[in-house]
Amino acid sequence: MPSSVIRRFDYDANARRLDIEFVTGRIYSYHSVPVRIVAAMRAAGSKGRFFNQRIRDHFAFTRSG
Repeated sequence: MPSSVIRRFDYDANARRLDIEFVTGRIYSYHSVPVRIVAAMRAAGSKGRFFNQRIRDHFAFTRSG
């Protein structure tokens, strides 16, 4: 299901880095994200809700865009 908040996301398993591009065009990289969290996000009906509950405020991040 498309998200009204998240345009796309990609996961680098070796680096354990989750890159998220928001519809605003901003890109954030979340660090030390376990693969199980990313798998759960892929399966979530609402990517935005999942992000708010399980990723935002739980993982260190850097902004790249």
